Amino acid sequence: MADVAAIKAATAALMPEVIERLEHLVTIPSIAFPGFPADPVHAMADAVVQLLKDAGATGAELLDVPGGYPAVYAELPGPEGAPTVLLYAHYDVQPAPESQGWTTDPWTPTMKDGRMFGRGAADDKSGLAIHFGTLKQLAADPPCTIKVLIEGEEETASHLGPFVSANSERFAADVYVIADVGPQAVGRPALTTALRGNVICTVTVSTLANPVHSGIFGGAAPDAVTALIRILDTLHDENGDTVIPGVTSGTWGGADIDEPVYRAGSAILDGVDYLGTGSLSDRIWAKPSVTVIGMDIPSVAAASNVLIPSVSARVAMRVAPGVPGEQQLEALMAHLRAQRPWNAVVEVEPFKFGDAFVDEGSPGIRAAEAALAAVYETEVECIGAGGSIPLVGRLHGLFPEASIVLWGAEDTELARIHASDESVDPAEIERMIAAQTLFLSTLG
Repeated sequence: MADVAAIKAATAALMPEVIERLEHLVTIPSIAFPGFPADPVHAMADAVVQLLKDAGATGAELLDVPGGYPAVYAELPGPEGAPTVLLYAHYDVQPAPESQGWTTDPWTPTMKDGRMFGRGAADDKSGLAIHFGTLKQLAADPPCTIKVLIEGEEETASHLGPFVSANSERFAADVYVIADVGPQAVGRPALTTALRGNVICTVTVSTLANPVHSGIFGGAAPDAVTALIRILDTLHDENGDTVIPGVTSGTWGGADIDEPVYRAGSAILDGVDYLGTGSLSDRIWAKPSVTVIGMDIPSVAAASNVLIPSVSARVAMRVAPGVPGEQQLEALMAHLRAQRPWNAVVEVEPFKFGDAFVDEGSPGIRAAEAALAAVYETEVECIGAGGSIPLVGRLHGLFPEASIVLWGAEDTELARIHASDESVDPAEIERMIAAQTLFLSTLG
């Protein structure tokens, strides 16, 4: 194995620059969602190109992804016969509305209690920082062929998957390193060996041709909001388990979820019960979970004494690892279409699907585990992730013999990704840079 102490020392020396680079990236509001300005997203893509070039990937370039924002790509040839590793992260971020209750400006990186706060500081600009620090150490003399692929639409309806399929030879690798997850808590090294998939659809319920007075017509004429509520109530049983015909469930066989860490990270209010049955690990990492993530209905401020003629909801379901996402999306939509209280008109349209993923024992996983253990000097946990990364299932389908390593600096306990006061621990980024550098050196 490469000299662990030397890699850790070199990484420590790089950290002031790594932090400075991360701070700059956090200032760019690269929200790729429809309706948000495009200029910051393109500015972020350009900043990533420059980041990779400054790290030694002089050929870094933008790739035009049809229908979407550009990806960033670089390739550094390694010795003949050495394996090929593709490093992945994404540069787009979630919105950060004031309604979330931020205590710092989401676009101003702020150090507090040893952590950097800001939208994207963890998800997933920390992944960019990890790749930057790795390339700074290896780009001059790559131990293996290194490809880098940075996506611009991971948080929204991604167009990258079809593009990768259409250009599969360019993105072929022996090992894929996805720096977009993290451990349960800082300082506890973890490999994510399973991802739930993510499928999303939009359900629209209509009952009337136009709004009508709720006093004159209410009591016989059904309103669409009430009909929609009754439909959504069928997605869970009395325990809170997702109960949809054709939707697959599972059990978790790896490390257990640390319940205090989960409770702290989830922000569940005192006295509020957990959903579902089975172990906490089963519920988060192995079972389906359906959530209503948005509704188009009148707000309280705009409430009027009328029956509402038509409303919509966006429904997202996390899919058990190893189960095809498209199949599960069809089951979800079929269930929603079958619910027609008072013969309401129910329309369901697909929005997005991403396959789940499982890899527990490939050679790359074992080598990555050894690198983590050497850097952290402690035992490595093999955990799942309740979230999903759309490209992972695509890569697994295109290159089934390749290893897919999922790790990063987004700790469950404090990172608060997608929520207010998102943050990352720079010390965790430092350890992950050292682990990733060691891992690639070992592969070479």
